[in-house]
This record gives sequence, structure tokens and C-alpha cells, in this order.
Amino acid sequence: MGDEWTAIAKVYDPLKAGSIDGTDDRPHDRGVQRAMLAKYKPRKAQLDGDPDCTLFVSRLNPDTDERSLLKAFQKYGDIVTVTVVRDIVTGFSKCYGFVEFKKEKSAIRARQDAHEDVVDERVLFVDWEFSRSLPGWVPRRLGGGFGGQKESGQLRFGGRDRPFKKPINLHHKGSYQPRDVRGYADNEDRHKHRDRYDEGRRDKDRYQSRDRDKDRERDSRDKERERDTYRDRDRDRDKDRDRDTYRDRDRDRDKDRDRDTYRDRDRDRDKDRDRDRDKDRDRDTYRDRDRDRDKDRDRDRDKDRDRYRDRDRVKEWIKNEKDEDREKDERRKDRGGRY
Repeated sequence: MGDEWTAIAKVYDPLKAGSIDGTDDRPHDRGVQRAMLAKYKPRKAQLDGDPDCTLFVSRLNPDTDERSLLKAFQKYGDIVTVTVVRDIVTGFSKCYGFVEFKKEKSAIRARQDAHEDVVDERVLFVDWEFSRSLPGWVPRRLGGGFGGQKESGQLRFGGRDRPFKKPINLHHKGSYQPRDVRGYADNEDRHKHRDRYDEGRRDKDRYQSRDRDKDRERDSRDKERERDTYRDRDRDRDKDRDRDTYRDRDRDRDKDRDRDTYRDRDRDRDKDRDRDRDKDRDRDTYRDRDRDRDKDRDRDRDKDRDRYRDRDRVKEWIKNEKDEDREKDERRKDRGGRY
């Protein structure tokens, strides 16, 4: 990294993205290996606008559509296109999309102000669209990307969500060095110290030969002190062990709670999807029922129209018959009762 270290990656490197400070020299998970071997090219059919004016918006509500995104982002400037990416088979939202602005300054303002806004009860994540603007980009589905969840064990750093942390340089001037490699002067001082220590031991032996009782009492006192020291050390070790046990228990409890939370969230999401699917099915049922009712009405209307048409024909025929009879009677009168 050196002097060119930055918290946000300017060029995407899957190996560095898999490290919290960007200093790893070997991949630590299979996702990084897959990303290093991947050859990614963005789909031109999906994004064909200006990459400097296009924003990536994620963590959307599954019910959020293009109209909701347009309403949330149109206050920052003129918008060219709004896209919510959906599953090609089910049509469900993948909870992310893209917003392309007409001007770059509008995109810059939206990236700054719209990040962590709330739309449809979800906190948005807003950043640039990297598939065309960041060299070397590899998406999450190929083991790359940025961010990620802790539970997955495959976090990616260097983005807005999880920037790099500055590495710690352990080899700077003034750092600690072992005493064995400090040079001849220090070794000489150490030998002098050892000689003084040996002289002290000889003096101590001389004093011990003169006063055995005091040494014996001192030794017993030292033994008691050592015994107390070991007892305190064992007590502290037991406390540390208990503290670690409780900490591990709390950590496991937190993990279980988080797991249950995610499980409940997924279950609620599945329920919402099933509910929406049932609503769509009911809507289709009512639509078919209305269509059948309209067909029946049209059929009845046609029957009534035919019935009334036949009735009018009968009336007209009767009228014609009456007219002919009347003309015959008049002719008969004119002829004096003869045909």
C-alpha cells in the first residue's frame, strides 16, 4: 500500500478486497479465488448509459418499483432511466437497481444525499455503478463486490460500505529490537551485570553461613509469599476462564439471536411473497370471472336483439297482410261486391 494507501479502492483487486487493510498476499476464502479467476464483462443490454451519471441503489424493499425510485430521486435532477433488476424467471425484484441522471453533478449530489435514505421502510445504499467505472471490477455473484454480511465469512473491503482500514507498519524507526542483537556494548554491560550478580550470590552465601536461622525464616517467608502468589494467579486464571466462558456463551447467544432474527425475517419475506402471489391469483380469478360475466351479458344482449328483430318482422308482416286485405276490400266495394 505505502504512501498511495486509500480507504476506497481506485482499482478493483479481488485479493485486496478480501483483506480488511488490503495487504493479503493469498486468498483466505474460495470466493476470492473464484473472483481472481473470473473474467467479467458487463452486459451492454442492461446498462448502456453514461457510467459517470449512473448510480447503484441496493437494499430495496421487494415491493419497491421504478415509480417509487423515480419519486425518491427526481428531486436531485433530471433522470434518464430508472431500472429495478428482477429475476428473469419469477419476475421478483432482486432488491437492487440503477438510476441514470442527465447530468453528472446531479448524480454526485444524489450519491451524497440519498445514501441511507428510507424508501418503503428500507434504508438505501447508494454508490456509483462500478461495472464500467471501476477497472478490474468483479460482481458479488462471482466472488467479488464490496460489503457483505459477517455471517457469510466473505466480507469485501475497499468500498463505501466497508472501506479499507489503514495497515499497521511494524517496521518503522525506533521500534523494539531484542536485546541479543543490540551490539557489543550491550553484551559487555550484560556480562558486567552477571558478574555483579555472582558476587552478590557469594556475599549472600557468606551471610547465610553466619546466620542460618534468619535465612531459614526468610526462606519460609518467601515460600509463603510464593504460595500466595500462585494461589492468586490460579484465582485470576479461574476468573479469566469464567469470564471467557461467559463471554463465549454471550457470543453464542448473540449468534443464535441473530440467526433467529434472520430466519424470522426470511420467513416473513416468504409470507409476504406468498401473500402477494395469492393476491395476484385472486386478481386473475376475479378478472376471469368478470370476463365470463361480460361474455354472458353480450350473449344475452345478442339474443334479445335477435328476439326483438324477429318480433318487428312479425309485426311488419301482419301490417302488410292487413294492408293487402284492406286494399282487397276497397277493390271489392268499387266493383260492387265482385272480385
